[in-house]
Amino acid sequence: MSAPEHIEAGETGYDRVLGFTIPERNGRGRVVRLGPVLETILSAHAYPPPIKHVLAEALVVTALIGSLLKDDEGQLTMQAQTESGIVDLLVCDYRGGELRGYVRFDEDRLGQIGPNPSLYALFGQGYLAITFDMATSGQRYQGIVPLEGNTLAEACQNYFAQSEQVPTLIRVGVRSDGQGCVAGGLLIQHLAEGEEGRERLHVRLDHPEWEHLAALAGSIRHDELTDQDLSLEALVWRLFHDEKEVRVEAGRPLTRGCRCSITHYESVIAKFPEADRVDMRNDAGTIVIDCAFCSRLFEIEA
Repeated sequence: MSAPEHIEAGETGYDRVLGFTIPERNGRGRVVRLGPVLETILSAHAYPPPIKHVLAEALVVTALIGSLLKDDEGQLTMQAQTESGIVDLLVCDYRGGELRGYVRFDEDRLGQIGPNPSLYALFGQGYLAITFDMATSGQRYQGIVPLEGNTLAEACQNYFAQSEQVPTLIRVGVRSDGQGCVAGGLLIQHLAEGEEGRERLHVRLDHPEWEHLAALAGSIRHDELTDQDLSLEALVWRLFHDEKEVRVEAGRPLTRGCRCSITHYESVIAKFPEADRVDMRNDAGTIVIDCAFCSRLFEIEA
């Protein structure tokens, strides 16, 4: 990408990921913007504004991190849990461009705090678990860090610093108005030498290359991340147009992907002993499964 004319030729639509690398600075990144897909996920439950905001942010972060997977069939799951928070469970996952998410919260306690609660006010003491399930190899990797920071994006930065030992910057913007909810995000990382098996740079956050990348990426504004008239390509150009070379690669389109089905739940229920299946039946003799992700009920003949 060597000229703004080429950048502006990119799509301006929602629900897509753009990957980019900056070879001379040993940097890689992702930028994403969610629109209709986000609205569909949020519409599954009557979430109040503060919960909509935190779920929108979580879905953007999930898309950013999930799109880093090299395994096309792999899955990224991000889960935040607390013991006594207003939000006691937040879970999102990404697989093959499909996103889903759900928040469980105490509505009465939420109504007792202000309209713009902090992350701590919502979650209290909690932890963030990020899990990578690799379909090709069958391996699973998980990192768990305290749920700390002003935003979920900051908590995920801490995950990369502690568990992955990769310098990472994440920025997320959410806009909700009469026209709906839009959310966008940017992730950038420094991978110099560590990818070749040499020392990671977690002890070198003052590395000149990373300081330079972080300064440029950190200048992004929330309104730029959510501006539908600013293509993702143009956004990358604004930030890094002075670099010698920026390579971009269009990622998958993003869709809402709840993978629940009668067949899936039948196979799960079949693994339980007969006595347990009897206890699961209602008065009509069927087993009813409530999918929290899509707010659908599945009736299974026992």
